[in-house]
This record gives sequence, C-alpha cells and structure tokens, in this order.
Amino acid sequence: MPVYVRSLETAVPQTILVQQQAREVFASQPGLTRLGTRLVSTCFDSAAIDTRYTAVAELSLDAHPENPRFFDPETNRVLSPSTKVRNEIFATEATKLFIEAGKAAVAQAPGIDLDDITHVITVSCTGFFNPGPDYKVVRALGLNPAVQRYHLGFMGCYAAFPALKAAKQFCVADPTAVVLVICVELCSLHVRTSNDPDTIMGSAIFGDGAAAAVVSAKELSGPEPSIRLDHFETVLTPVGEEAMAWNIGDEGFEMVLGSYVPHIIEEHITGALEPLLAKEPSLAGLPYRDITHWAIHPGGRSILDKVESKLELTQEQLVPARETLREYGNMSSATVLFVLKYMMERPASEQEERICSMAFGPGLTVETGLFTLVSPSL
Repeated sequence: MPVYVRSLETAVPQTILVQQQAREVFASQPGLTRLGTRLVSTCFDSAAIDTRYTAVAELSLDAHPENPRFFDPETNRVLSPSTKVRNEIFATEATKLFIEAGKAAVAQAPGIDLDDITHVITVSCTGFFNPGPDYKVVRALGLNPAVQRYHLGFMGCYAAFPALKAAKQFCVADPTAVVLVICVELCSLHVRTSNDPDTIMGSAIFGDGAAAAVVSAKELSGPEPSIRLDHFETVLTPVGEEAMAWNIGDEGFEMVLGSYVPHIIEEHITGALEPLLAKEPSLAGLPYRDITHWAIHPGGRSILDKVESKLELTQEQLVPARETLREYGNMSSATVLFVLKYMMERPASEQEERICSMAFGPGLTVETGLFTLVSPSL
C-alpha cells in the first residue's frame, strides 16, 4: 500500500543571525585563547552558511533587553544562562513553531481537514516539557482529543526518519489514518562561548527551525506534488559512538561533534546504502548519481563534501542540501525536511522521480530513505 507525504511546510523564528556578524561577536569574547579565536574564524568562515534563525530574540544585535540572559549588547558578551532558563524559553517558543508548522501543513494538504488527523508525532532534541508539544498541538489546532499522540525526544539530527517511518507504519496498519509529523529544534538555545572545538563548531552551524508533514495512504486527487515513502533503513556504523553525542549540562545541552565525523561518514556511507538499495535490485547496481535526487541532511559543509565525493554525485544533486545549509544552517531533525520541501517546490521533469535521502546522528546512526517525488500535473 503506497503511503505519501501529502504536504510539507516549514517555519522559522523571526530573528535572523547573519553569519559574519555572529563570527565577530564570538571571536571577540573574553577568555578565548589565540587558538580559540582562530578556530572561531575558521569554523564560521568555512561553514558555507550565510544566515540562520533563532528563537532567542535578544541574540539580535538590534535587541536591547533590560535584563539580558543570553547576550549583553552593551558589553558584547555572550552569557551563560542555566539549563532551566534555556528550557523555559524552549517550552514557550518551540510551542509556537509546533503549532505554526502543523497548522500550515494541514492547511496545504489537499483533501485533508483538521478532523481527519488520527495521529500526531512530534520530534525535538533541544528541550523538554510535559504536557508536551504533542498535547499542545492537539489543543491549539482543535484536533479530536482521542488523536493518538507520540513524541520522539533527544534522538538528534536523524529523528525525522523514525517519525516518517512510524507514520508510514500507522497508515499501512490503518488505511484511513492521517498522521501529522512535526519536527521543531531550537538549537540556538544552547549556544555558548568556549575554546572547545566542538562547542565552537556548534555555535557556527546550528540554527532554529520547524517542519511539518501530513502523511496518509488515502487516495487524493489534485495537482500538488507529493512524496511516496517507499523504503527506510537504519544502520549503526562500527565506530563513531563518541564522535557525535548530545549531553545535558548545567548551562544548556552540550554538543559533541568530532572533526572525524565526516571521515566516518565517508568510510561507511556506501555500506549504509546497501540494505536500502537492495530493496530495489534495479537500483542496487547503478551509479549513485543515476538516482535523480539526493536529500542529504546538511550536518555541515564537510559532510556534504564527503558525500558528494564518495558517491560521485553531481554538484546539482547537492544543491538542495547546500542551499538549505546556506540559508538556515543545521536545524537538527527538521533540516532534512527543509531539503525535501526544496525538492517538492522545484519544477519536475518527470511524473515520478526517485529520491535517496540520508541523515546522520549520535551513535553514529545513519538513517536512509528511498522515496518517489510524484507530480500529478505532468
């Protein structure tokens, strides 16, 4: 039974972080060593990011809060609020994005109304509260209180895949199911200044964003493109458990993003693709570039460089991932959905075009998906 992403909508906070301005701020922080200052400049300049978005309004250079908690514009100091302070902002600001993205996705799904939603799956690794975002979405959108609710927390950048996989399973089990999947990540809440290379890298690449998808097996007519969810696979690489991690500290969550991660991905990416492509033997023996689209989670520029080189993809095939990184940075779980939305909005040349998608996270976990972009209007 085919299951489709019927709509895919995104949302971002209002405050924009310009990469060059952010670099100047972080490079001027007291306590940085000479090496730390060089690392800030290198990480920010080489990230291939122009802008990011943040739910922390006071991180804007134009903000002048009376009692700054994250950034003091008078002294140009990046501050270190407690995890409690950061999480309280998450509960408020993430809720807004969960609701905004979810409402937009349902509104854009052809033939789907709010009353049709049977399941809600929310995803985030950048904060916690309970009653959680799944509850908030049901209440704010006026969904049936008997809607089945699930929350996937603290999984990291690959979590959109387990969410879509679960949505597909619900629809296969019940052909009348309509699943609303929403990923919201406020990575900027956990920004801090440090001489630690992992912390500097996190400050240079992570941003905030939300993405929501309506998933259903219902037969719907209309000119809007959809994505058929064909196959999923999960692979754990034999090394890398300590190279990528996400821990809770006293002053926010602490990212571990070792410099060797791109090399681990380069070494094991073809092996991670094998079980996915084996599900369709006609694809297994082809050059990777013969698959039309590649929706790669842009965890960083070096990761995209390694993927493009190892799989011998064309520069054009990495444009959606690189443009998403350039405009939004790495928004953890929501990012790969931004990449897929980019593909849905581009003019299609055929009625059905294949998409191979990948995301990477703690473990090192490699999630893969084989999809089909369907354009009924052609």
